[in-house]
Amino acid sequence: MSTPTRRFGNDPSSLLLAALFVSAGTIHFLRPRIFDSIVPPYVPMSPRAATLISGAAELAGGLGLLHPATRPAARWGLIALLLAVFPANLQMALQAEKFEPIPTWALWVRLPLQPLLAYWVWRSGRR
Repeated sequence: MSTPTRRFGNDPSSLLLAALFVSAGTIHFLRPRIFDSIVPPYVPMSPRAATLISGAAELAGGLGLLHPATRPAARWGLIALLLAVFPANLQMALQAEKFEPIPTWALWVRLPLQPLLAYWVWRSGRR
């Protein structure tokens, strides 16, 4: 008898990654103001629109990682999303004083972690 994990090919690492993106996407809708505040001014839409679109993309990507048929599209979509939101994360680090009590070092440390997250998505997004 196959378990759901085996049937869908989800290892614990991929399930954790999917949960991370679904959680982050959900937070975009529940607490959008913090995300609105880090949208760089040159983004060609309102900060709220950018927040909601990126939140929806995180939700869709996280859910997409859960099934083999949608996993490749989720992989490419999440990698594109990580590239697209990197400037907002950089903006947040450059304006760290606005985001206290988050330590400034934490905002800078997460920047080089983005490529590692993209690699995790790449590995988990295979069929």
